[in-house]
Amino acid sequence: MELKGKIKIIGETQTFGSNGFTKRECVVTVDDEKYPQHIMVEFVQDKTELLDKFAIGDAVIISINLRGREWTNPQGEVKYFNSIQGWRVVKDGDAVNSKPSAPPINQEEDDLPF
Repeated sequence: MELKGKIKIIGETQTFGSNGFTKRECVVTVDDEKYPQHIMVEFVQDKTELLDKFAIGDAVIISINLRGREWTNPQGEVKYFNSIQGWRVVKDGDAVNSKPSAPPINQEEDDLPF
């Protein structure tokens, strides 16, 4: 899946626990709808570095995965959590330019009878 919008916030890399788990969050504003949506995307472990070359206001396309997990609290209640994890980020124009395009059609060399 992909998310297309402008970067509103880029957070600092955070480290959790003794195992060295790292996470970095960014917020992307999506204007595709009548009301802009501010979507928080998290990047984990080695993917946190992907945000280093971007700035607030950059138009980007972020490849994402939806993640969900189950957690049981000490009282025995089961809770569910969702997250959006980014794994690739490109500037909006770069994504278009990286795809191969069809060669231009030369109208003068068209020998079709219709």
